[in-house]
Amino acid sequence: MGVAYETAKSGVGVASMGVMRLKLVMKSIILVVMARVLGIYDLIIAAIISAGINPKAKPYFLDGYTHLSFELACSLAGLAAGTAISIVRDTRVRYCTTLIAVCNFKLLEDHAFLLDFIFSCPS
Repeated sequence: MGVAYETAKSGVGVASMGVMRLKLVMKSIILVVMARVLGIYDLIIAAIISAGINPKAKPYFLDGYTHLSFELACSLAGLAAGTAISIVRDTRVRYCTTLIAVCNFKLLEDHAFLLDFIFSCPS
């Protein structure tokens, strides 16, 4: 569920980044890839758990609850990570699209300071 939420939010972020800052779209794809990695991790954990189940053995409630709790722990970790990554993505997109003029001015200011420092040094 967290992976689906993060994938949806990342897709919205990539779309809004494409509208506002076309050059930064490829940098926004990284978070979509991170969402897919979380989903694949949960799939791998489910495969490991299902490989450990022996259908011919006598079923024990302890084994079932252990497998359930392990998968729930992995899923909740994916939910927390997906939510955190989507919050970071949303903040990054807002920063890059709305404050780009401030960033460019800051870069020009730093560049002017560096040039002033270079030319004021005695040779």
